[in-house]
Amino acid sequence: MRKYRTSFLITSLLIGHGMASAFAHAEQINYFRRDAGLIGGKQTLPNDFGKQSTKVWRTALASGISTPCVSGNSIFLTTWDEGQRELATVALDRATGVLRWRKVVPAGEIEKVHAVGSPASSSPACNGKQVFSFFGSYGLVCYDLDGSLLWEKKMGPFQDEFGASSSPILAAGLVILNEDHDVNSFLVALDQQTGETVWKTPRPDASRSYSTPVIWDDRDTQQIVVAGSLQLAGYDLATGKKLWWVNRLSRIVDPTPNVVDGLIYVASWTPGGDQTERISMEPFAEARGNLDANNDGQIAKSELPEGSPVIPRFFRVDLDQNEKLSESEWNRQANVFARAQNVAMAVQPGGRGDVTKQNVKWTYHRALPTVPSSVAYQGVFYMVKDGGIVTSLDASTGELLKQGRARGPGNYYASLVAGDGKVYLCSERGVITVLTAGRQWEILSSHDLGERIMATPVADQGQMLIRTDDALYCFGEG
Repeated sequence: MRKYRTSFLITSLLIGHGMASAFAHAEQINYFRRDAGLIGGKQTLPNDFGKQSTKVWRTALASGISTPCVSGNSIFLTTWDEGQRELATVALDRATGVLRWRKVVPAGEIEKVHAVGSPASSSPACNGKQVFSFFGSYGLVCYDLDGSLLWEKKMGPFQDEFGASSSPILAAGLVILNEDHDVNSFLVALDQQTGETVWKTPRPDASRSYSTPVIWDDRDTQQIVVAGSLQLAGYDLATGKKLWWVNRLSRIVDPTPNVVDGLIYVASWTPGGDQTERISMEPFAEARGNLDANNDGQIAKSELPEGSPVIPRFFRVDLDQNEKLSESEWNRQANVFARAQNVAMAVQPGGRGDVTKQNVKWTYHRALPTVPSSVAYQGVFYMVKDGGIVTSLDASTGELLKQGRARGPGNYYASLVAGDGKVYLCSERGVITVLTAGRQWEILSSHDLGERIMATPVADQGQMLIRTDDALYCFGEG
């Protein structure tokens, strides 16, 4: 499913030359969480989405959970029309929300997705001249700003019944994509102009995860930081070589890390990774002795006892998809369960090899998010857990500062964004909660939009874009 991203949007509600001037300041290069969820600049952002005066426009869209990508005077999104079985990239006018173009990818097979997910999960990226969209059902496609296809790179569908949702990012003339699935996981860099593969690094120890990579500037060089199953790792941007890693992450990682003030922050939770509620599997020899009824040396799904933690996860454990589990398949998943750790952590990036002991600055193990990326803002690290539980930590020490509940119940998928002294949360059910940022934050306002929200809010020039299942909204204080 997934993931849910950021960028930014539209200018203030201006007219004539004032609007043109505002557009001139819009940044051209954009991709999901490029800004680490931080809304820069001196801009006044909406305080209350319930006021009619804050809604600038609303544009109906086909479904999809990708986050808007704003570049210049355009907004780019991906959509999924279930009735027509069509995946598409769409471009909207930034000022009005009017549709500029829609381009369908000819996907012959639509990937399986999570029950709350979508085949249009990955957020587009734009370098000011080209738009890059990724679909797990088809691959990576590149358009010019008028919607003409420039190149495409076929890949997928992948062996993963939850689909693909990590988004492409841009750096040094490359399009970078991380795809962690049940088998054949990899990190790849393509030339933005031609689509040719510059390098491709296998990730053989990585099982399914859906986090989008981030870029860390290491003085003279840049590194790609990937949060995946059990591990946070840094790769050389120029070569794709794995340089360093930190262990002890959750077994599935959905949130995207934040690089803020020289530290990497990441928080992730998956069932079975808490010390009080571990999921475990017995040694294969013991399981085979107890369960292998036909003595073929493997364990079929029908041979597993009722309540086995392997049954609901059988698809991802059965790597060769032969309906039986071999010793190597069993041991691989058992190792994932054994090593998984639900955690929020701050990491000093860099070094070589395993830097877990020396580079982890602090950890925290309660009230963690499953899907939404957290945000570090003005010295405070904010997380939201399903049920609307908001937890804030001191960004330097990991000390618990405050815990409370947002007004939106239910699950949370949209990532947090912060700016103008505020923190914004969106629940799946459509409730937007605005917090006053600070060590002792308070709820400033909340509004039920009445439509499901999975994508991450995007802000720029005092206006915010919020995508729902049905539409894209533009809000501003006027």
